[in-house]
Amino acid sequence: MEILVTNDDGIFAPGLWRLARELKQTARVTVVAPDREQSGLGTAVTLRHPLRVQKVKPLVPEVEAYSVDGTPTDSVILALGKLLKNKVDLVVSGINSGPNLGDDVLISGTVGAALMGYRHGFPALAISIASLDNQYLDNAARLAALLAKNLARLSLPGSPLFNINLPSLPLSAIKGIKLTRLASRSHIDTVEEGHDGRKAYYWLVRQKIERNASKDTDIWAVEKGHISITPLHTELFNQPSPLISDSLCSELLKELQES
Repeated sequence: MEILVTNDDGIFAPGLWRLARELKQTARVTVVAPDREQSGLGTAVTLRHPLRVQKVKPLVPEVEAYSVDGTPTDSVILALGKLLKNKVDLVVSGINSGPNLGDDVLISGTVGAALMGYRHGFPALAISIASLDNQYLDNAARLAALLAKNLARLSLPGSPLFNINLPSLPLSAIKGIKLTRLASRSHIDTVEEGHDGRKAYYWLVRQKIERNASKDTDIWAVEKGHISITPLHTELFNQPSPLISDSLCSELLKELQES
């Protein structure tokens, strides 16, 4: 199996390399990621200046790695169009520091990179953990590896795209794995005004909406201690036909706890 690993937190982010280390146990892994943090860029593509790629020393042995002076989406396009020598079986983006829930997926570079793999016809996973201090990365990495193995085994129709979010909890405290849909209107965008002594400036701020999320949504699942797996498709805020079953979710949790 050939897996492309990417992210939006930059080529030396701990989550990226924990993911690559876990996936390498069962697949050939190539890492292509931005040369610096590129969070919040969604599916932005660089069209007005050239991109430069540098081969870098990997933090995991026997993993080929490249940094790109562009966006997460640029990294995937370059990887699939030029850098990878073999056909890819799966694109995995993450492990993101902080969740990507609800309408965050519209600006998430983590999801944007996975979406670009999906648009090129490959199964893709975007995986995030609701922690900014890199806790419990092992849980997310192991789940990604289990999903990669199961996707290969199940031969699902088409090329699925899953947005996966884990709560910031030890494995023993995780209650289960839920198939979910995106929560809509999870944030509002506001504008704050300031002055630097010479000119006025404006600061765009995303504020979380404090309200009870529906029980079938990703936000509810993570807040209640569950892992959320959200199948994404072109109608982002509607529930697609499930490509994986609740019984598979139970099996994944059992395997995760035993691994």
